[in-house]
Amino acid sequence: MTRIPRWLFKIRTFCLCVPLLIPVGAALGQEKEVPEKVEEKVVVEETTTEAYNIWTTKRLTGDWGGTRTALEDAGFKFTLAMGTTTSVNFMGGQNTHNSFNNAGRGFYIFEFDLEKMGLIPGGSIWMRMLQDWNDGIGADVGSRGAPYWAIGSGGDNSFSQDKWWYKQMLFDGKFEFRLGKMLNVVDLFDKNEYADNYATKFSNQHLNYNATIPVVTGLGAYAKVMPTDWLYIQGGAFDTDFNQTSCSHGWNGFDVAFEDDANFMGMVEAGVKTEFAGMTGNVRLGGWYDPRTKTVYHDTLGGLRATKTQRGDIGFYMNFDQLVYKENDDPKDKQGLGIFGRYGYAHGDVNAVSHAWSLGASYLGLVPERDKDVFAFGIAQNIMSKDMRRETNSLADRETIYELYYAIKLTPWCTITPDLQVITNPGGNKDAHDAFIGGVRIMIVF
Repeated sequence: MTRIPRWLFKIRTFCLCVPLLIPVGAALGQEKEVPEKVEEKVVVEETTTEAYNIWTTKRLTGDWGGTRTALEDAGFKFTLAMGTTTSVNFMGGQNTHNSFNNAGRGFYIFEFDLEKMGLIPGGSIWMRMLQDWNDGIGADVGSRGAPYWAIGSGGDNSFSQDKWWYKQMLFDGKFEFRLGKMLNVVDLFDKNEYADNYATKFSNQHLNYNATIPVVTGLGAYAKVMPTDWLYIQGGAFDTDFNQTSCSHGWNGFDVAFEDDANFMGMVEAGVKTEFAGMTGNVRLGGWYDPRTKTVYHDTLGGLRATKTQRGDIGFYMNFDQLVYKENDDPKDKQGLGIFGRYGYAHGDVNAVSHAWSLGASYLGLVPERDKDVFAFGIAQNIMSKDMRRETNSLADRETIYELYYAIKLTPWCTITPDLQVITNPGGNKDAHDAFIGGVRIMIVF
């Protein structure tokens, strides 16, 4: 008897299991559907209560008997969420042997509305703790970015204080200022309506932000001005010397942010709202400056010539998203087809990726009666530096990512997202083996 190859067995098993999620999700979501009258608040004497229903509640644990709402009305909000990713490298890449991985991340979010507390009008404090377990299949694939970012790539069994900031809104919401520990991309810059959330949208790192932008998490300041409803201008500076070791020692970045050289990365971005046949979209243009010293791609002839370095680097990027088809005329209903795109440039003499672009489409409510589900496809390509290819790596070429996913909104608190990815030349080298991977993400809000 001919033995079935291991990779073919993995593909067959995955393909048999994943399609079952969609009808199961649809069946559960539809069979347990509760008439709208059940969602209405029932008045008993002088108190207002709402019965807990696992299929309609926004969070799995509900309202805690009204305590949760009371706390939020008083200015305090706590969110506990968990994301898990089961993934496997079916074929190609660096390694397929034992590449099956089950990784995850826990989110502990604390929010304080200082205006509701009667302290500072327009002021608020936000902070998040992270818990990671297992480190995903990135090493097995060998790609430049994590195939599952950041669920499944944050580290092996770690717990850290991830981000925090003080935010102040002024002038009727037209000016925003933040001060604290922040992530520059995804949260603040290079955002996109259809591709900037690794938990429920695209999972690949380079479909969530442009690969030419240096990613920085550190102490910094951010400001955004919105003079009109259709225009904004924002800027920020972030400490590039922050490291998790400093955080774990209790300093949380203060020991490096204000000592020695001021290595703060600067970013600026302007954005405008667009309209196409009554459907909205966005266009964003941005640039960045990285003050760090970087190694110039330079053939040292085996150490006979000195290494060259360069301090200070700049780059720019642009991105857009646009709704191009709507299923109905309700301005609040976004069911329909949206498209997106990105492009970024960085100097090839000190950056491995000198050009990067991505394109894709996302459809909300494609399947009848599944109005909250999302079906999407995206392509991202990282073009390696010509300087690197000429001076140090003759095999450097380009890495291309293809991702297809279907996000099942099983309940308001649970999203299940199976996806498939093909990564050609993972890592950007011509001789790399194309990888075929797949996974299932589950996001639960408690």
